[in-house]
Amino acid sequence: MSDDTRAESRFIADRMLGTLTRYLRFMGYDTPSANGLAEGNTKEDTLLLDIAVQEHRILLTRDAELARRGKDHAVFVRSGDVMEQVQQLIDNGLIERRLTMSRCSLCNTLLRDARAGEIDAAEYAPRDRDGLVFFWCNHCRKLYWNGSHGKHLEERIGRELKNR
Repeated sequence: MSDDTRAESRFIADRMLGTLTRYLRFMGYDTPSANGLAEGNTKEDTLLLDIAVQEHRILLTRDAELARRGKDHAVFVRSGDVMEQVQQLIDNGLIERRLTMSRCSLCNTLLRDARAGEIDAAEYAPRDRDGLVFFWCNHCRKLYWNGSHGKHLEERIGRELKNR
């Protein structure tokens, strides 16, 4: 299958992978999290596996037993370090090294271009907006832009990760 026709990986992450989930969202990967589910469900692992199968997602987990149960629908994430976690997914051919800033880091919703009124209403928006492009999450009503945090993340992805 060529790169052009290959379906992009879609994930679901367990509760232990919150930082990885945010990184994957910043990288443009559709990644809901178990943190979005009601807490206390004793059958959460089974629910995550069911979602992975039904929605053609890959379950990312730090739980070796859950990964074993998930077989081809799950990946055991070995490291506790987020950059090593991202590198593992690159090495496994599941993701590419990139930063798209196309998804909300909080809720996974696709971002859209922000309107002037949304930018003006966000008290946390930078005053100096020259050269910045702004994005908006309709669900969280949060404004994003690729400022110093995004540039730092981009440098970290470029410096610390290898495409293979």
